[in-house]
Amino acid sequence: MADYVLLYSGGKMPEGKEEQDAVMAAWTAWFGELGGGLKDGGNPFTPGAKTIGSDGSVSDGGGTASGYSILTADSLDEAVAKAKGCPVLQGGASITVYETFAVM
Repeated sequence: MADYVLLYSGGKMPEGKEEQDAVMAAWTAWFGELGGGLKDGGNPFTPGAKTIGSDGSVSDGGGTASGYSILTADSLDEAVAKAKGCPVLQGGASITVYETFAVM
């Protein structure tokens, strides 16, 4: 088993109470499907970001990332299969799945 970071890019926030409730219900259902494989449900990112260069310089802004989740799976393919059920896709976002490994 390994941990996988699902990095969300783009998409839109739900508008209005009805749409917000529907999106939250979809997230709750997906989290339930993942069960013990969900390590960190994550959160969306705000637009506020800073980028630090290798020379230590700091600039405003970041990439296109809009949020994340972390899950546990037996393989990258399994993590991708689980990610396909993520409600963020319904809002027009894309997901990049990264395998992590423990170094400490």
